Amino acid sequence: MGARLTDSRQYAHLWGTPELTALFDETARLQDWLDILTALAAAQARLGIIPAESAELIAKHADATRLDLDYVAEQTRLTAHSTLGLIRELQRVLPEPAREHVYLGATVQDVTDTWFALVMRRVGGLVWTDLQAIEESLLDLAERHRSTPMLGRTHGQPGAPVSFGFKVASWADEVRRHLDRLAEARPRWLVGQLAGAVGVLGFFDPDGLRLRQEFCAELGLADPGISWLTARDRIAEFGTVLALVCGTLARIGTEVFELSRPEIGELREPTTAEVVGSITMPHKRNPEASEHLDTLARLVRAHAGVLVEGTVGVHERDGRAWKAEWVALPEVCLLTAVALQTARGLVAGLVVDPAAMLANLHRFGDLPTSERVLAGLSQRLGKHRAQQLLHELIIADGARDVGAAVVAAGAATESEVREWTAGWPIDAASAMTDTVVRRAREARRAEPTTWP
Repeated sequence: MGARLTDSRQYAHLWGTPELTALFDETARLQDWLDILTALAAAQARLGIIPAESAELIAKHADATRLDLDYVAEQTRLTAHSTLGLIRELQRVLPEPAREHVYLGATVQDVTDTWFALVMRRVGGLVWTDLQAIEESLLDLAERHRSTPMLGRTHGQPGAPVSFGFKVASWADEVRRHLDRLAEARPRWLVGQLAGAVGVLGFFDPDGLRLRQEFCAELGLADPGISWLTARDRIAEFGTVLALVCGTLARIGTEVFELSRPEIGELREPTTAEVVGSITMPHKRNPEASEHLDTLARLVRAHAGVLVEGTVGVHERDGRAWKAEWVALPEVCLLTAVALQTARGLVAGLVVDPAAMLANLHRFGDLPTSERVLAGLSQRLGKHRAQQLLHELIIADGARDVGAAVVAAGAATESEVREWTAGWPIDAASAMTDTVVRRAREARRAEPTTWP
């Protein structure tokens, strides 16, 4: 394992999943690069740019497990060139007829940008699958608790009643928008790069455009139409969408974190008997998963910011932008994968305590109904006069029984107050929950289970 704490055997599981770690492993990455070079050779052979025999030999020997990676690293350092070490090692293992035809006319960025497209295709597919699973769990929760009353809170303080289903539906609705973003942006992201030195494919003239079409098709990618050497918006957009996804997951996690406080006690994370909250305070049950979602989101936002910085490039090639992506994009992908995995487990096993939610509503007497009392008084006094009266009664005079204080002030009758404070006004919350669930279910029936 590496020198970074995030790569250690002890902590790596917190910062990457096995599937994504395998994707970015050096041997896997080099194999992807070799597959790209194989695709290029196949396209070149079809256009008669190189002999078909050379393309076949390149395909046969483009096996990362057969390369001397120490030699690749040594030659990379010696030449100070990003891929010349790989080229020289390929030439060493290739038979003579194909040695001059490997990596013909391509550049580092042709290989790495096309690799990014392949990465986005794989990672996007995983994100799609995980988001669909999270959405399904949230929709089930929203339906189950569409009419479960709880205290709504603003600025961290008790407000008016909502339903827990309404809260969860807002999470689900946000997840659905991320699925929409993934579906809509896929054609923009999954394009190859074959640009040559400055983007005009001069090395391959007059066959450059045909070659690029063949090359992209070989890899199942779209032709970009124009080279995008310094146009890094695709990478930045992908990273930003993942940052938004992690932001949503962190919002969910933060809510669970806050509502898990013992003095609130409305939600709890799923756990097992083996999980230890504290080795000095054995009574503690820490919301570790919820907390970690916020940690991951902070890191993803930071790395996505680096990707956005790359949108400002100079001239026809600028290594400052796309080489920074070599660090930032894998980190965004790895961290997002962990966030999604963590969130799946959290929402699927979330423990909801409706009794605690109701108790917290009653804890503050009829104060949570002050909005309805205000609405009732507004019909008689006008909204602003009514608001001032309630402010004086509740804040200035410290009234805990809003209804009794209003009656004592002669502003309303007891029967009027009973009507205003009876029950919990959450019908609209339930209706909005139903709307979110219905729209999401309709969308899910119409969309594929794999990334479209």
